[in-house]
Amino acid sequence: MSEMISVEKAKELLGSFTEQAETLVKDPSKVEDLLVGLEEKMKEIPQVGDALSRVPLMISMIRSYITKEYTEVSPKVVVSMISSLIYLLKGRDLIPDKIPLLGYADDIAVAGLAFKLVEPELDAYEKWRDEKRANA
Repeated sequence: MSEMISVEKAKELLGSFTEQAETLVKDPSKVEDLLVGLEEKMKEIPQVGDALSRVPLMISMIRSYITKEYTEVSPKVVVSMISSLIYLLKGRDLIPDKIPLLGYADDIAVAGLAFKLVEPELDAYEKWRDEKRANA
């Protein structure tokens, strides 16, 4: 699906939410509202598959960062992740979500590209989280 939207277009779309994400990251309750809304939206998307399978991990990482439990990540990366989540939840869709099946194609494409950009940080967080759980 990422062939439907160029990397440049995805970065442009995500960049348009950077300022909003920078403001949100300073208010944990607003970040939590965004994350809860996104979790609800994820329930609406049929057969999310691999493209959005890391959204729960991203949500967990942002929560851990906001609560200062996990700080081994650049604030710029967190802002980038929040920007992609804002797009998923509130973005001006290239393809309206109301169109069956195709409506989520742009969401999946943009999110997939965003995940590729932060994949090393997500992997590091996942390893940290798994080690923490194993030691608990």
